[in-house]
Amino acid sequence: MQDYDLDRAYEIHGPDDARTLYDAWAETYDASFGAGWGYVAPREIAALFAAEASENQPVLDIGAGTGLVAAHLDAFTVDGIDIAPEMLAIAERKGLYRRRILGDLTRPLQMPDGVYGGVISSGTFTHGHVGPEALPELLRVTRPGALFVCGTIPSVYDGMGFGSALALLVAQGRITPVDFRDIPIYEGADHPHRADRGLVMLFRRR
Repeated sequence: MQDYDLDRAYEIHGPDDARTLYDAWAETYDASFGAGWGYVAPREIAALFAAEASENQPVLDIGAGTGLVAAHLDAFTVDGIDIAPEMLAIAERKGLYRRRILGDLTRPLQMPDGVYGGVISSGTFTHGHVGPEALPELLRVTRPGALFVCGTIPSVYDGMGFGSALALLVAQGRITPVDFRDIPIYEGADHPHRADRGLVMLFRRR
């Protein structure tokens, strides 16, 4: 059992590394990172989703982890997908998800087309985790009008090619133009990343 280490998380290389580390962190993740670091990005992203949503159910929480986003979406039917079974086991204890799905977002999803009315994520599109290559599959499993509210950070948005990937999807008529929101990631805690800001991408599937 290990406490969450953000710098180590940013050094993850590939799905196997992510699975191993997050399984090791699962039991202490909520206390050592969620509470200990004042991690409020899930709350902020969930609030943005709720403010924009209409008939956007069910919702797919990608990189669901222990359910920190879903904890703020009790008005919605939410499924959670994550690569780490031990993280999903913690989420199961909380009863937050209709379904908990073990899956790798960098590979084809074992889901039919057009299932979801919304996609939400916090802490998934980040260093060493998941990049814009996941977007086509997420569009496939959503229906027209599906709302996407997905957090990242500016350095990842620039460095992993999100800008060009999203611009191409807009040009192809697959998504609406993207709206961006600035949010705090942390609140009320003293650590080296306390001033970091999040960048939230909001758009809809055409």
